[in-house]
Amino acid sequence: MLNLNTKIMKTLISLIGVMVLSTSMTLNLQTGILSGLITDSSTGNAISNALVEVFQSGKNISSNSTGSNGVFSLSLNQGTYSVKVTAQGYDIFVNKKVNITSGTTTNLKISLKPSTIVDSLTASDEIVVEEKKEMFATGMAMSSRAKSEGYANYAPPSVVSYQPQEFNTESYDVISENGFKDVINNPLSTFSIDVDKASYSNIRRFLTQNQKPVKDAVRIEEMINYFDYEYPQPTNGHPFSITIEGDKCPWNEKHNLVLVGLKGENLNDKQIPPSNLVFLLDVSGSMDEPNKLPLIKRSFKYLVENLRSVDKVAIVVYAGAAGVVLESTQGNMKETIIASIDKLQAGGSTAGGEGINLAYSIAKQNFIKGGNNRVILATDGDFNIGASSDAEMVRLIEEKRKDGIFLSVLGVGMGNYKDSKMEKIADAGNGNYSYIDNLLEAKKVFGTELWGTLYTIAKDVKIQIEFNPSKVKAYRLIGYENRLLNKEDFNDDKKDAGEIGCGHTVTALYEIIPSDSEENISNVDPLEYQKQSIVSESKNMMTVKVRYKKPDEDVSKLIVEKVETGKTKISNNIRFASAVAEFGMLLRESEFKGTSSYETVLKRAKGSAGLDEFGYRADFIKMVELSEMLDK
Repeated sequence: MLNLNTKIMKTLISLIGVMVLSTSMTLNLQTGILSGLITDSSTGNAISNALVEVFQSGKNISSNSTGSNGVFSLSLNQGTYSVKVTAQGYDIFVNKKVNITSGTTTNLKISLKPSTIVDSLTASDEIVVEEKKEMFATGMAMSSRAKSEGYANYAPPSVVSYQPQEFNTESYDVISENGFKDVINNPLSTFSIDVDKASYSNIRRFLTQNQKPVKDAVRIEEMINYFDYEYPQPTNGHPFSITIEGDKCPWNEKHNLVLVGLKGENLNDKQIPPSNLVFLLDVSGSMDEPNKLPLIKRSFKYLVENLRSVDKVAIVVYAGAAGVVLESTQGNMKETIIASIDKLQAGGSTAGGEGINLAYSIAKQNFIKGGNNRVILATDGDFNIGASSDAEMVRLIEEKRKDGIFLSVLGVGMGNYKDSKMEKIADAGNGNYSYIDNLLEAKKVFGTELWGTLYTIAKDVKIQIEFNPSKVKAYRLIGYENRLLNKEDFNDDKKDAGEIGCGHTVTALYEIIPSDSEENISNVDPLEYQKQSIVSESKNMMTVKVRYKKPDEDVSKLIVEKVETGKTKISNNIRFASAVAEFGMLLRESEFKGTSSYETVLKRAKGSAGLDEFGYRADFIKMVELSEMLDK
């Protein structure tokens, strides 16, 4: 009996072995191999310890690191993947279309470019202050030129070294957070889009100096919009697409969250018309610090390297008065443009209004019909001569924008930084506002997102959402406090609003209280002379309307999207955006933060970082970790 049982067991084991081998062979037939060699593009040497990550639909599928010979290998199911390679000291490499075929090996040869941007502005000899005698000679030449062109009041910068301010005079507009609106009395939510991103990099500047940012420096919509999201390209003939997503609210389990996202059409540099640019640079005494004029000069030189031969650039500066440093010059004359930038030095007071007038005058003289006409202002915002108040500067810019010339504003520095003024000027000039805290941010603004920064595809973009009271009891728009519009403004084409650049994404989040909630929101007495009825048979939760104008037109176009209850999808878009919003509420110590914590922010951000092609989301995670440490 024992021998018989042994024979049966041996037979069963043999059969199981055959089945396992058969299954293994079947599985192997469904997979393919991804292998490759990672090398240095300048030397050709193999790169060891390079991290190779494979993504599909935004999820990390597999990863591996290269050995000492720079080789990696991964087994993957058949399909199309995105491959990301990161290595210390090199730019990130991404290939979004890697096809894997079952039973075959796909070989990649990847060359990484050594990183040319240094994050630290104080390391080694990255920033060198030129001799004062050269500054004086440059100033005298500028003075002579300015006088010959009718700007007789221009004076060269002082040769006396500027002494940094002893007191912090940074200014920010007060932000009163949006509260919940009950839908019965407030069915419409109307606001202008915002593509500014200055708040995020300014917050990073505070945190990297081991300081918590001041509350009013935290504009949550700018933090959210700092990041790109996986929204589809437009297919309906409009210059941007609309995406709606929904999820449970992470910081209040009784509430829901709704995301409204816009994605500007991606255009390559051959599709973008010629650019007529005027660099307007503040060279006043307050800019004579390493993180101001020297940083601006390097940032603009990076922009110049990315210009085309069809583009042209003029350079205007202002200190005690304004002057022209470089007449409009073709973009392929890079050495000439960069030489003019290199000569700039700081000194004197700040005549911002005069500089703006001159810059717009130069832009108008070289106007390109159908082209991209733009002034790029770089300053710490500390104007003190001529038109200098916020109201004066806004009125001046509003008048100038009538000529069809857009405005971008780059902020730098600390201590005397005027954020409130900079934001208002950018908004008035149909432009965008960025804060440059380091050279990597300059690379983002003038490299990764160059044409999104410089080329507008839609202006005066406004959003109006009507909520259905049978589905939604109350709502709260997160951020956009200084972008709110009256409901009548939506159909008023004379009302100014925000602009979208090519490839830009714009994201807004609403915190929603469902209609069956027992929360008491409204503290308003019932109306005596009118009654409100609810269309209960509608399945829609809300209707999204968007108005926009083409850059050279004055009549708006309308897009309408109806959102059915329960039909919104959940993706990494809303998960990551909500993590950023939650972080912003923690920084602001918001009364609406609910159960928010750094732990939940980090968990959701890490889980939804996705491909992260340029490492911006990894940088965000580091900022959250740093803030958590500062909060202890």
